Amino acid sequence: MKILTVAMATALVALQYRIWVSRDGVRSVWRLEHVVAAHKALDARLARRNERLAGEVKELQTGTAGIEELARSQLGMIGPDETFFQVIEPAPKAPVPKAPPPRKGSGGK
Repeated sequence: MKILTVAMATALVALQYRIWVSRDGVRSVWRLEHVVAAHKALDARLARRNERLAGEVKELQTGTAGIEELARSQLGMIGPDETFFQVIEPAPKAPVPKAPPPRKGSGGK
């Protein structure tokens, strides 16, 4: 009876080791759950981006407002009844170096 108890305890410890410590154990499952959650978040973000891009494509295919907006922002398009003004910022002036103060005591006395 004592041998059976020791054998059962040894088997229990071996199984617990395999569950908690081995590569196929609970830690691996937790790690994989975190990876799956990260991939789901990435997939959701990419799906939102794809929906936005699909909307832009549909707008570009159906109307001219989207094309005109892109041409204005990316190509600098100007309409026939519009006037173009270019504002140029003045260049910053270079600082003028100050002359060193005159030395005392080197005068002609």
